[in-house]
Amino acid sequence: MTSLTLPILDLSQLSAGPEAAARFRADLRAATHDVGFFYLTGTGVTAELESRLHQAALDFFALPLEEKLSVENVRSPHFRGYTRIGGERTQGEVDWREQIDIGPERDAVAGGPAFHRLIGPNLWPAAQPELREVVAEWHAQLSEVSRTLLRAWAVALGAPETYFDENFGEPSTLIKIVRYPGTHEPAPQQGVGAHKDSGVLTLLWVEPGKGGLQVERDGQWVDAPPVDGAFVVNIGELLEYATGGYLKATNHRVISPQAPNERISVPFFFNPALDKRLPLIDLPPELAAEARGVTADPRNPIHALYGENALKSRLRAHPDVAAIHHPDLVAASV
Repeated sequence: MTSLTLPILDLSQLSAGPEAAARFRADLRAATHDVGFFYLTGTGVTAELESRLHQAALDFFALPLEEKLSVENVRSPHFRGYTRIGGERTQGEVDWREQIDIGPERDAVAGGPAFHRLIGPNLWPAAQPELREVVAEWHAQLSEVSRTLLRAWAVALGAPETYFDENFGEPSTLIKIVRYPGTHEPAPQQGVGAHKDSGVLTLLWVEPGKGGLQVERDGQWVDAPPVDGAFVVNIGELLEYATGGYLKATNHRVISPQAPNERISVPFFFNPALDKRLPLIDLPPELAAEARGVTADPRNPIHALYGENALKSRLRAHPDVAAIHHPDLVAASV
């Protein structure tokens, strides 16, 4: 392990005058060109809302197993709901965590592209009605933070401030409320295996004082422990694609805590509509000269259309849901 750390950026600097805003945008561009990850403070998300979300997460995972299984994701063709411990995979390996996945609340869509199967209602536990309320508030606030960040990125990359607003459509979001139980194994265990996010932007809230997230930097795994009052932010494959590789989607993973400790985290994924394709940004010459091209990995092709990228990710992560509800897609991928 190295002593390298991630940059810390303060979103409130965007409202502190032109010079402060320009510095923030320059720091944002540098952080996501060099590392792909940073800490974000000054978001306006209150400690009170964080506390309510944290308590809702603890309450959900404390429900009797039969209550959690009543909203298990194998009941949802849209990959929503509860995933039991060991029920999700990364790079084919089992992740040691349990979680509930919550997306946009919409009616299911019949027909059309295969990625339309990701559209549909959530599964909410009847025993915990307050979960839906706090998640809706969390979603609204983090969506606004995400839009603010994307406008700053657009300007920092030489594009119109409205670039993402104009090309996103109705955002595809995903909230994962995750519990990493402790393990008694002496060697570090896979909470989540090494991967890159498939979309544009991720905001991660982590239970205070609970480490485990690691980011690949300069060929080494670097700890990214939680910072009080900060989100961990990273970009996904679509932002790398839209900038021709100038911005960097970075591998990251989570190491399971040692028992009796456990860890709660809540990643929020903010992405374009499934049918949207981000146009390539016409970078200024000095930035274009530093674009490294999009990562070529035959095991993980990056699709320009977000729905194709999202469906690829869901099918790989939840092969049981895919086999039950989408056997035609499984057969086509063999």
